[in-house]
Parts: sequence; structure tokens; C-alpha cells
Amino acid sequence: MPFATVDGKQVYYVQQGAQGLPVVFVHGSGASHLIWWPHVRALADLARPVALDLPGHGKSEGPGRVTVDAYCDVLLDFLDALAFDRALIVGHSLGGAIAQTFAVTHPDRTAALGLVGTGARLRVLPAILEGIVSPSDFDETVRLIVENTYAADNLDAATRRRAEEDLRACPPQVARGDFAACNGFDIMPRLGEIHAPTLIVCGSEDKMTPVKYSEFLASKIPNSRLVVVERAGHSVMIEQAAELGQALAGFVRELRESRE
Repeated sequence: MPFATVDGKQVYYVQQGAQGLPVVFVHGSGASHLIWWPHVRALADLARPVALDLPGHGKSEGPGRVTVDAYCDVLLDFLDALAFDRALIVGHSLGGAIAQTFAVTHPDRTAALGLVGTGARLRVLPAILEGIVSPSDFDETVRLIVENTYAADNLDAATRRRAEEDLRACPPQVARGDFAACNGFDIMPRLGEIHAPTLIVCGSEDKMTPVKYSEFLASKIPNSRLVVVERAGHSVMIEQAAELGQALAGFVRELRESRE
């Protein structure tokens, strides 16, 4: 199992492919690399895709962080550990906030961006912030998060059970830090500083980061385009994996052609 040393701790990641542009997938609050595994495999013939577990998540050591800037530092150290000079950073939700911040603070290391189900500002329901670490409210908060993460038609019993189990696998304090990082995030005034080619993807039924969030990103990031995936909620990479996969593969091909 591959690990990279980041800030003295072991950060777990999965990797496919050995050639081409590095593509680094960053998960959202309380999640892990598992949300990206099908997309890592799908891009193996086009690039060098990698998905990491942020500190405190999945198989990674160390404490979680409580600000997007701190997670951005983790991402920079991770790229250094893997000797990636530049990469396409693909982030979902909190991961998208990290990707935007990385592009603004480290433009020389950002080849391109993939922003999936995210926004330039990510306010969090107080019920989530307060309930995620409350023993009496935890189960109800997990159900609330999952309910708002999927389109209603995609949330069958099996999907609900798996999503709740995955969220419970993350230590509550780590998840609380993730949501606090989202709640404190606001990069709206700086979006115009992002000049890397940017693919923005949102589910048409996203309740956590509605389509208007992605439309705002597309209106402010100069070299960007928006893809709205029908019949998908906030977890578009799971709900409509094939559609997102096609968008990402096409984007990677365009980047490869522009570099040749």
C-alpha cells in the first residue's frame, strides 16, 4: 500500500498509470479516496491519476485540519512527496475549496482544475456543525448529511446504508473540522486570479452546492467551462459516474493535446 510522508505523518493514496499529466483527486468532508477510485482507474491510460486520503481520513495518519488553507498546505506537501511539479487538481466539495485555494496560492504548481460539486463560498447548516460531534445528535446528523448529498431518486436503501457507513467511518472530530473548514471558506473575491484551465461539474439536483454556485464559478474563472450532470445530486461522482468520467477524460485529452 503506498504512503507519502506529509508533515511527519503517513498519508495514504492510490495511483494508476505511469505516464502523462498527474491528476490528483481530493475528496470532500468526512470522505476518503474511495469516492474517486473508479475515476482513478478510468484515467489510467490517459494520465497519472492519484487519489489521497486527507490526514485523519481513511488510512491516513495525523489529525484532520480545520481550515482550507491548512489542507492546501497538505496538498502542496503531497505533490512534493510524489515529485509532481504540476498537476490537474480535481476536488469535490471541500476538496474543490482546497483546489481553488491551491490554484490561487500556487499557480505554478497548478496545471488545471476540476471543480466538482463545490463553490467559492461553502456555508454549512448549523445543525451539521453542532450535531456531528454530539453523541445524542450524531446519528440524526449523519442521516441529514446523506439525505442532502444524493438526489432523491438515487438514494435507495443500499446507497443510503453505504453512505452512512462511510461517513461514520470518519472520526466525528475530523468530520467536524472538515465542515468548519468549509464554513470558513470564501474565495469569491479572488476567483479572477485562477488562470488554469478549469472544468466545473455540478449535479442538476445538488442540494448542498446548488447549480448556481457552479454558475458563479464559471462566470468568474476566466478559462473555465461548466458541465451540469442531470439526475445527480451532490455526489455526482458516485450517482452518475459515467457522465463525470466522460467529462474528465475529455478534459484530460484536451490538456494533453495542448501540451503536445
